[in-house]
Amino acid sequence: MNSPDSPIDDGAERSGIGLCLSGGGFRAALFHLGALRRLHELGILQRLRWVSAVSGGSIIAGHLAQCQVDGGCDGTLHFDNWQAQVSDPFRRFTMRDMRTWPVVKHVLWNWWAPNPLLNCLESRYRDRLTKLGLQELPKSPEYLFCATDMTFGVNWVFSRARVGSYKAAYIYPTDDSPVARSMTIAKAITASACFPPLFGPMKIVSPRKMLPRNPAHSDGAPILPETIALTDGGVYDNMAIEPVWKKAATVLVSDCGAPFEFVEGRPPWRSLLRYNEVLSRQTQSLRIRALQGVWKRESSVRAFDGTRWHLASGKSAKSPVGSEGYSEELAKRYIAAIRTDLDNFSEGEMSILENHGYFNADFRMRHELHQLLESNVGPESLRPKAPYPEWMDEVRVREALKNSNRRFLPSRLWQGLFA
Repeated sequence: MNSPDSPIDDGAERSGIGLCLSGGGFRAALFHLGALRRLHELGILQRLRWVSAVSGGSIIAGHLAQCQVDGGCDGTLHFDNWQAQVSDPFRRFTMRDMRTWPVVKHVLWNWWAPNPLLNCLESRYRDRLTKLGLQELPKSPEYLFCATDMTFGVNWVFSRARVGSYKAAYIYPTDDSPVARSMTIAKAITASACFPPLFGPMKIVSPRKMLPRNPAHSDGAPILPETIALTDGGVYDNMAIEPVWKKAATVLVSDCGAPFEFVEGRPPWRSLLRYNEVLSRQTQSLRIRALQGVWKRESSVRAFDGTRWHLASGKSAKSPVGSEGYSEELAKRYIAAIRTDLDNFSEGEMSILENHGYFNADFRMRHELHQLLESNVGPESLRPKAPYPEWMDEVRVREALKNSNRRFLPSRLWQGLFA
């Protein structure tokens, strides 16, 4: 029997397109924003059946859901003016620091009592991004916000239909209970993006009487704790592919994970973080190989179709003639080095990341999945246009990103205290 996180076809009928948005803080959210813009131009976004997201991907997914509700387009992701309806509001959001003051305020007790800090973050997401409850999510596409269930060591999903993990149990947002009524998109994003060690785990208070019996426990006596600890979804699956890769006929992955680089001479406390990086890298590599193993098969026996674009990709000598976007050298050395924090991003950082996601998605869709493009998408829509052409000059980009890799720049920290 296949494991719950296996991509192998188990005989179930597949249908629809699933889009997976990886983690990576504001860096990932802005990269995905560019990819979403291009998918919208190509007629793909309007056909999505699932949007599965983790961490930074959950932030932009929550914004997209709010924009969809605001635009009255409950059944399809179609926008008349992408820049005004989607991009500009999100850029205003990422110009403000989310994390510095809450972390400073709660630093002394964060890991002993993490919920006050997380409640502060949740209120910021609710006030600045979306006030929607999970039951108010659009019916289509289905939004899936992923966190990591630390209690049982599996993927935990927040959605319109249910909240929980297959090993624990599920809470239904439509239930008339205090736990169910507290389930909002802001809470889902907070759980999905509370990356350690900066943020402690979120404790979901789940009295046993509020959770249904789980048939997954063969002995008929499920072990249901009083609380369940949730942390960043990237700890378990940083590409958010598990909820869709056994359902969708096409899986699109927007991957903003940074390349794994050679380092030496780190201080002991940084070495501790390196252990986690190595483990995460191994897990992600296995998932990527599993996806590519399916995609490289002959189409007649392929379980599902799809493609993946990622942060470190760019134009190279091997790229087709006429390819657009930033060079591979710039992407690897500068763009992929942008911090993954939730502090205030500059106009240059936002524009460069959105441009980069736009061209990465464009290249993969037009060269690997051109059969998905709508027949009514005319030549003008097929021709990519940089969202911010004034930020395509690579000399200017290097200058704008020279300090973007620094997590604790004094000027940004000071601004963050008053954001």
